[in-house]
Amino acid sequence: MRHFVHDSYPTLGLLIDGQWVRAGSRHHRPVLNPASGEVLAQVPLATEDDIGDAIAAAERGFQVWKSVPTFERATVMRTIAHLIRENVERLATILTLEQGKRLTEAREEIRNTADAFEWMGEEGKRAYGRVVPARTADSDQLVRLVPAGPVAAFSPWNFPAVLAARKVATALAAGCSVIIKPAEETPGIMVAIASLCMEAGLPNGVLNVLYGVPSEVSTRLIASPAISKLSFTGSVAVGRQLATQAGAALKKITLELGGHAPVIVMDDVDVDRVVDACIAAKFRNAGQLCICPTRFYVHDAVYDQFTDRLALRAGALRVGSGFDPGVQMGPMANQRRVEAMSHFCEDAVSRGARVVAGGRPPDNGDPGFFWLPTVLADMPDDAAAMVQEPFGPLALVSRFEDLDDALRRANASEFGLAAYAFTRSLRSAHVIEHGLEAGNVSLNTFALSPPELPFAGIKNSGLGSEMGREGLMEYMNLKSVIRSVA
Repeated sequence: MRHFVHDSYPTLGLLIDGQWVRAGSRHHRPVLNPASGEVLAQVPLATEDDIGDAIAAAERGFQVWKSVPTFERATVMRTIAHLIRENVERLATILTLEQGKRLTEAREEIRNTADAFEWMGEEGKRAYGRVVPARTADSDQLVRLVPAGPVAAFSPWNFPAVLAARKVATALAAGCSVIIKPAEETPGIMVAIASLCMEAGLPNGVLNVLYGVPSEVSTRLIASPAISKLSFTGSVAVGRQLATQAGAALKKITLELGGHAPVIVMDDVDVDRVVDACIAAKFRNAGQLCICPTRFYVHDAVYDQFTDRLALRAGALRVGSGFDPGVQMGPMANQRRVEAMSHFCEDAVSRGARVVAGGRPPDNGDPGFFWLPTVLADMPDDAAAMVQEPFGPLALVSRFEDLDDALRRANASEFGLAAYAFTRSLRSAHVIEHGLEAGNVSLNTFALSPPELPFAGIKNSGLGSEMGREGLMEYMNLKSVIRSVA
């Protein structure tokens, strides 16, 4: 592999108790640019001592941060948001270098990251308890909300800025310290954001950043008596394992474990408008997002028109480096995703599906981990891609005649994170809104997951919620107080 140095890419390290710990003699792993396969940097992997030092730092940081008045915590978080917005171009460049998404998408993610810090800082001011009428005239009954304690958080590589920020910002808003282990594939963006957090005045030890062997870091953090709360975004398999460990230790846990979002398209829609929306949402970040629209259930009356136009638009998208202003979809994050797309397409075709766009890597000889935007028509319900989360640029199209049947098929999944529908009928919208089994539902739009709303999955898509007032409560404990006059 060729090594490639970019002036915008940060020097990687571990953040422990306000100090950056560089590689030294530690083991490390390469960070690749997915558009070229070149090595950007080497990320150091935490030792057992590093993990122990981070835990001790988080314990000390918690004692400091929980005592900081809420308004002062919000001021620090507002400053973090301001610094992130001031550095959008630099941060977006880092994000595109290591993750591959288009620069315009990277800028959007960075702005959403700033929003998460700002909004959660303000929401922390509204973490109200309550007064309960007392049973005697000389006493008071109160319910207080108190920070849960040091948090261990684990974030993935697909949206490495905003998904990490959600966990960090919510912990900070609640008055908790946090140790975050982002993905080793995309370490640079959190190094840069953490540096801005320290610049904003966050006390030492309140935010710690570790990279390492995932199972080693998670096992040590979960086992530590100092860690009170866990938050994880990733696969169902790893989520189950962490939930088991957290359950054994009786620790609070929030899990966001992916999805397989259905899209119901009724026969009364403006097909061109819906196709435009589907193209933008489906191939964002090369389809590598948990709320990505994937299973398209299209009414028989508009099925052929929808499928033809979706295939035409998908086939015309330009694929390449996220830095190219003419590119409309960037690379996959790694070679594993390319191989997975090949498997899903071959399996679908073997079961009777038709490839009407893409279905292969581009043939232009570009290096990197590329796959063409793909539309598969006449998808059978038992195809692997209809059951397993594809996590890539595959639009899977099936027809239906009866709305009840469409809802049944849309809900026939182990996942229940996001779901979408398009219709002009208020009656159909009402039936769909109440019938879809998902924690997040959008009608006539793919807009989803602003920081002011809770982001929660049902079924195998997770436990608890991120963001919103509900997400903040996940990082707090209840304390009932009865206070009597002496």
